[in-house]
Amino acid sequence: MTETSTTLYETLGADVGIRRAVDVFYDRVVADPTLAPYFTGVNMPALRRHQVAMLSTATGGPKQYDGRDMETAHAGLGIRDEHFDRVVGHLAGTLTDLGVDEESVGLVGATLTSLRPAIVSS
Repeated sequence: MTETSTTLYETLGADVGIRRAVDVFYDRVVADPTLAPYFTGVNMPALRRHQVAMLSTATGGPKQYDGRDMETAHAGLGIRDEHFDRVVGHLAGTLTDLGVDEESVGLVGATLTSLRPAIVSS
């Protein structure tokens, strides 16, 4: 008997699940007074589309992220470790609230943490 492997993308609910998670995540982030200033004047529908594509790509889904690389996208924003950690915390909280298992939340967190050097300003 062959064991079927489920991708993290599928575990997160595929396209519908990732879109829902991104919507809830950004609602949380822009409601956070520490993070909200980073999103003033940002085209949020476009940012949400990019985030869906990025999460899809990062979790083994079919969408391919074709936006700017993380370093270019975040250059000059002055993002510090504390901001990065708050964003990761909001995503982990969002996924947990949406019923994603702890192991999968940890895998998403690890994927994002690997991007820290490209996002956080020195």
